[in-house]
Amino acid sequence: MVNEIVKTRCGWTGNDTLMNAYHDEEWGVPVHNDKKHFEFLVLDAFQAGLSWRTILYRREGFRKAFADFEVNKVAKFTDKRLEKLMLNEKIIRNRLKIFGTVKNAKAFIEIQKEFGSFDKYIWQFVGKKPILQKRKTMRDIPATSKESDAMSKDLKKRGFTFVGSTICYAYMQAAGMVNDHLVDCFRFNKVGK
Repeated sequence: MVNEIVKTRCGWTGNDTLMNAYHDEEWGVPVHNDKKHFEFLVLDAFQAGLSWRTILYRREGFRKAFADFEVNKVAKFTDKRLEKLMLNEKIIRNRLKIFGTVKNAKAFIEIQKEFGSFDKYIWQFVGKKPILQKRKTMRDIPATSKESDAMSKDLKKRGFTFVGSTICYAYMQAAGMVNDHLVDCFRFNKVGK
């Protein structure tokens, strides 16, 4: 009999196989790829008012519905195409979020033009390096921060929608701009390097 090493993870995964994989491989890893930034912005916008598990289990549906998260393609979606997405059971069929994704794609492209990349723009909110937290319990993790407040305000000013401070903070966690893995989580030190 082989002894299986039990990994200590952040409690939010609920020991769900897909949530564990996302936690172990993606969550908190610093993102510097504009396509991945756009994907996380789309998914986090759709998460508003829902659980991350709900979104994660529809991720492939979102990928297909939104042109593999190719921002230039999404920015050109017509109202007719968006109306078709309202019938797509593999995504969250929320009209404001679906239509907002195209609005966000257009605003994303404007930031790329202004800054050279979305990555260069977004990392300025954390001084261009991840904020290393040392949280001991899930209760220690805030829903917002001064950085997410500033990000939210600026994104809204630039025409984005579904980018409240709570969504921005969740985005920062996903994109590795803040390391909110608990100190006893096996990923804490790995993503903190």
